[in-house]
Amino acid sequence: MNLQSFLDGLGVSYRVSHHPTTYTAQMLAEIEHVPGRKVIKPVVVRADGEFVMCALPACYRIDLGELKDQLQASEVRIVGEPELTELFPDCEPGAAPPVGRLYGMTTLMDESLTADDRVTFQAGTHQDAVTMSLAEYRRAAQPEIAHFGRPVA
Repeated sequence: MNLQSFLDGLGVSYRVSHHPTTYTAQMLAEIEHVPGRKVIKPVVVRADGEFVMCALPACYRIDLGELKDQLQASEVRIVGEPELTELFPDCEPGAAPPVGRLYGMTTLMDESLTADDRVTFQAGTHQDAVTMSLAEYRRAAQPEIAHFGRPVA
């Protein structure tokens, strides 16, 4: 099931925009004219053998030590592109939406995202983005909230 079918099935209110190709969440923020803190960047990690989708602002990075503590895991590593291609076969590499439910994994959202009213993220391609209220995103993704992001210096 693709993202738009999933969101439509839930009755989520969202807007799709088409834009020039962007390869990073920060580039998406620039092209969509929104602050990086309002663009969700998904980073998939493997924690004790389980895949977890971490959702954090474009202008943040994961603190792996903090994430390991939050997950109470003995081993946490960021998943590489070959594995991501297998996990998200319907998406262009690096353009997966931050909705782990679509792919059978837990979504962990950094608490820094709770301060914003609207969020934007890639919709499976490098040319399409989805914007919705944070409340609608939380309803769709059903993320657990944790503290693992750090602003990029």
